[in-house]
Formats: sequence, C-alpha cells, structure tokens
Amino acid sequence: MPEKTFSYFATAAKGLEDLLANELTSIGLDDIRQKKGGVHFIGDNKAVMKACLWSRIANRILLEISTFNAPDDDALYQNISNIDWSKHFTADDSFVIDCAIGGRSGINHSHYASLKTKDAIVDQFRERTGERPTIDSEQPDVRLNLYINNDQATIYHDLSGESLHKRGYRLEGEHAPLKENLAAAILMRAQWPEKAKAGLPFVDPMCGSGTLVIEAAMIAADIAPGIKREQFGFHNWHHFDSSLWEAVLNDAKQRKENGLKSMPSITGYDVSVHAIRAASINARNAGLMDQIHFEKRDIKEATPRKTDDVGVIVVNPPYGQRISAKPDVNVLYHDMGEQFKNAFLNWDVSVFTDSLELGKRIPLRAKKIHSLYNGAIECKLLHFKILPENFFDTSRKFRMVPQDKRTDGARSFENRLKKNIKHLTRWAKRENVTCYRVYDADIPEYSLAVDLYYAEKLYVNVQEYEAPKTINEKVASQRLNEALSTITEVFAIRGEQLSIKQRKQQKGTQQYEKLDADNSKFVEVEENNHKFYVNFENYLDTGLFLDHRITRKMIQEMASGTRFLNLFCYTGSASIYAAKGGAASTTSVDMSNTYLEWTKRNFALNNIYDDVHQFIRADCISWMQSQTQEYDLIFLDPPSFSNSKKMNKQFSVQQDQIPLLTDAIRLLSENGILIFSNNFRNFKLDKDAFDTVQIEELTRQTIPEDFKRNSKIHNCWKITRK
Repeated sequence: MPEKTFSYFATAAKGLEDLLANELTSIGLDDIRQKKGGVHFIGDNKAVMKACLWSRIANRILLEISTFNAPDDDALYQNISNIDWSKHFTADDSFVIDCAIGGRSGINHSHYASLKTKDAIVDQFRERTGERPTIDSEQPDVRLNLYINNDQATIYHDLSGESLHKRGYRLEGEHAPLKENLAAAILMRAQWPEKAKAGLPFVDPMCGSGTLVIEAAMIAADIAPGIKREQFGFHNWHHFDSSLWEAVLNDAKQRKENGLKSMPSITGYDVSVHAIRAASINARNAGLMDQIHFEKRDIKEATPRKTDDVGVIVVNPPYGQRISAKPDVNVLYHDMGEQFKNAFLNWDVSVFTDSLELGKRIPLRAKKIHSLYNGAIECKLLHFKILPENFFDTSRKFRMVPQDKRTDGARSFENRLKKNIKHLTRWAKRENVTCYRVYDADIPEYSLAVDLYYAEKLYVNVQEYEAPKTINEKVASQRLNEALSTITEVFAIRGEQLSIKQRKQQKGTQQYEKLDADNSKFVEVEENNHKFYVNFENYLDTGLFLDHRITRKMIQEMASGTRFLNLFCYTGSASIYAAKGGAASTTSVDMSNTYLEWTKRNFALNNIYDDVHQFIRADCISWMQSQTQEYDLIFLDPPSFSNSKKMNKQFSVQQDQIPLLTDAIRLLSENGILIFSNNFRNFKLDKDAFDTVQIEELTRQTIPEDFKRNSKIHNCWKITRK
C-alpha cells in the first residue's frame, strides 16, 4: 500500500528560493514549486524527514493543514474550529502558534489572530474530551504556523521544530555570527559544493566563530546539516514512523563516514584568539576538529596552506554597521584585497558584506554580485577571480580638471548641458519622468550621452561614443576629463553616483556584450509607477531602454485581456507594462539566463507572482519557428546584430527581417497586434515583402521628448492582419 502523501512548504530567506528549490530537488523530493518566501513540495513521511535532515537552506518545513478565507476574527475562529485537531495532536500535548500577517487583511494584529486560533483549538478539545492542551512557547510538543495574506489564511504544522539553521553544534559565537543556513547559501552562491568535489582547498581568512568554515566542511564531507540535532517537530507528529526515521538517519551516518575519507584542505584564520577558540569548540562539537585547521593570523598574513595551492576563499569581513565606531574599516577592506592580490593569485574569492561602498575598497573587479539578507540587512556577495587583469586602483575613476584649466570647448559643453537641464527638468516634472537623457552628443567634440536616474539619490550614467581615428588620443582623453569634471560639478554628485562607459559603433558581426565582468550595481528606479532594477556597472546598457518609454506605455494601454509575447525580452520591462495593463498572460523569451533572472526580479519588485507569466530561455528565432500558440499582442525588439554562440547563425536585423517578421506574424491571432522596433539607424523596412498585413509607422510618435535631438534613436511599426 503506497505511503500517504502530504503538501509541505519549506520556508527560506528572501532571495534564496531558487537555491532551496534546487536543493530539495537534489534531495529527491517531488512536485517542487518555487514561490515567494519558499518552496512547495509534496511527499510522504520519508520526504519530510529527509527535508528536515538534509536542507542546508530552509528555515522551516511546514505541513499544510488547511487554507481558508478569514476576513475577520469570527471567520478565523469558525474555520479553525472546522479542523479536526485530534488528527494532529492530543489534549496531553502542549502547543504554540506563530502568526504572520502580510498584505491587506481585515485581521491586522498577529498576536490577536494567534489568540483566536488558540481559543478555537482549545475549545474544540474541551468540548470533545473535557480536557485542554497547554500552551508552551518555549518547548512545545507541537508548533503551529498561521499565515494571513489579503484575507486568505493558511494554517501549518511546523515539522522542523526549532529553526533548521540550528544545527546543534554551535555553543559559542563571536559578535553577530552568521546563521548556518545563510552561511550555506553563501557557499552555494560561491559554487563551493562543485569545487569541493574537485578537491580544491578552502580558506576563510576572517573566520570568526567558524560558521563558514564548518558549513564548508560539512558540505565537502556530505554531512547532513541536521545530523547532530536530537529533536525535530515531526517527532511529535501523529504520522511519525520511528523505524523509517532510523533508516533515514543511518543512511546519513553512512554518507558522513564515506565523505570524511576524502576531504579537501579547509582552513580558518582570524586575528582574534577568542574567535579561534570559539571556532575550535564549535568544530569539535560538529565532529570536524580533525578536518579543519584553525590558526591566529591577521588578514595581511593570510596565505594558502601550501604555496602552490589554488582554491576558494569565502569570507565575511566585519560589517560597516557592526564596526562603524572603528575608523579603519575602509583600510581593512583595502588590505584584504591587497593580500588576495599578493598571496592568492588564480584563486576564486567571494566576499560577503553589507556595503557596496566598502566592497569598492577592495582593489579588484568583481565578476558577479549576489544580493542576500542577513536578517533585515540587505547584503552583497561579491565574487572575484584573482587575476592581474582584474586588479585596479580604487582611488580614481577619471582625472578632475579644475575650472581654470578647462578649454573654451568645455565651457560650451557646460552651457549646453545647463540649457538642456533647464528645459528637460520642467518637462520631466510635468510628465513625472524620473529617468531621462539630458545630453546626447549635442556638441560633436564632446561626444557623450548623459542619462539621469533619480532613485534614493541621483545617479548619472555617462556613455562615451568612440572617438574617430582622426582624433588624437590625448585630445579625446582631455575632453572626456573636462566633460566628467563638469558633470560632477553641475549635478553635485559623488564618485559612486557617476558611471562611465564607452559605446563603440557596432560592426556586422559585433554585438554589445558585458563590460569587464559582473561588477554589479543594482538600483531601484520608477517609471510610470512601475519599478525596475537598473545596473550601472556590468553592462553597457543599464537594463531600461529610456527611448522606449512611450512604446512601453502604449503596450500597457493595448494589453488588457491579451496574451502578450515579448521576444528578445531583455530585462522584461515591456512585460511588466503588459502585466500591469491587465494582460491575461505574458510570455518573455530571451536566450540570456542573466536577463531572464533580471526579468523575474523585476516582476517580483512589482509584486507580480501569478503563474500566468512565463519566462523562457531560448533563441527567439528558433523558438518562434517551433511554436503553434497564438498571441494577441507581440513586442519584437531584436538586436541590430548578434553573433552569439547560443544562436544557430549570425543575425542581422536588416538582412534577416523577412523570416523574422514572417515568423512573428504567423503567431498573431486574427485581431492581434505586432509592435516591431529596432535601433539600427540605417534600417529600411521591406514593406513589399509583407502584403498580407497592414503596417503603420510609429517612429515619430514613440520618440520621447528627451530623445528628440536624436530622431534615429529607434524605429517602430505597428503591424496587424488585413
């Protein structure tokens, strides 16, 4: 007879849902569905035991008991009373209720909701048995979890008991230690599990009480994170099977025994003797004292254990908020980076910090940045490859030119910039526009584009158009320094508010790629009451094409009730507009996983979580050819050129327009609308090749006020069936 299955929800910290979903899949669980705040899965008794024992990321594993409408306290009480609580525990058991309320609900006080729920449960037991269970907030036999959101309530049985980050080994800690599941998430983002399997050495040069080092060792040795815990919530569950649990635990013990036989070198350094002592005690409690080398060393003395070692560093240096009273925090981050350059050439390094500004003190270019939360503090995980080409001097971005040293041309640039600002600021305020272009090579000698992004503070994004070969390199450099000096003064901005890139003209086989590496700087901005993440450092474009502002609004106005398709979706801004416009569904297609993840983040930022929104990673051209689904509204905005290895062949929007548009038109419903746009300045639409459709040019109507100085910024057409 098959085991009875149940519906569970594994909770996780914000931003870790994907890691948790991958982890539960690797554990062997079924029907994984990633949601905000965690992951749903379905399974039997063994499944929940494995999840509690093996999840390094989850906070809690919750059994879903019931979901119901609870617009007020009477409805909450009645629905809780309708549940047969004798199936979950007895009057002899103690229990406690944790409550959380999100969104707008008629019930808005969590403590009151907990009391009403408690009353309903106690009243039911008293009426049926004459006895009542007791409330124990410290060590209850049964922990219940009530969540209310927009008048919808779900009651869960917490089968984890205490939070799963409590592994059972840590008795001592230094100031503000990392939670163990956050440490595990950091290590997974740093790809330590894969690198541990390859036998690479691991070093934490500021190990504190040893959380990162111990978690790294447990991952490397395939040790179940919950193996030291004596109690889980499922031990008091009516469906608990002790023989089954014994089998699951014995399997974990065997895996641990096998894993300890092939451990890579794992090292923890710290300048504090108290930290090293605490870390050693914790490692001993975890049964890993013989597998980890601890040593008192200053960061400037940190080195690999063996001279020729090349491996992985993961470090959580002191946070700016934690040591704000110490004036040398900036020096600490700088010295740490210098030591990486001097002693750890070719190593992979991941640095966890609460401050990007402190991260910039590390004299290295990051290849990628992840956002993680340590409690309520939003932190960044910066990933570096210690190679000479990634070294830089943190002290300067450009050479400041004093006003009395600037040329007449620079003064002309300043006058034109101020004139544009005066005109466009009035327009932007009137139209409620917060991100716009104020200068676009108005004076040919100062060939720049200057874009303003107003967020929690002003950011200025400067793109330098590549100077012709006939212009002397020193002259071009002088003009750029003059322009940047002027921009810094006119907008009264600091260095971190200014980003500078060079935009080269695309050739036939070129396309815009990432700059340097992933030295990310994500900022939240608004456009027409929608929110978007922009990135000023690791891409030439920021993630929001400002010249498509009107086009996006037009899509929103057309979107109500439609099946919307966004091809070459980039970061999904058009899909956000369509969803907010009431689209029945949206489908966003791009071959870049980075852009699709960015799109998903933008959806989450706008609180759009419905399952009707799809994100598909594919070559748009091949994908269209294989589709039979029709769409009512399509936005097609391809690159001018692409020679990406992910595409079947090189692409040119001019040369390939006929098959491209033919495939897109084929996907249009009978009354569907195709918005076709591109940024190729010399593009000519071959209208004669499309005699079965009606084509209306929208280029002039879709050029915003701040781009009218450059009328060839994009082309745009509306295409419908005749």
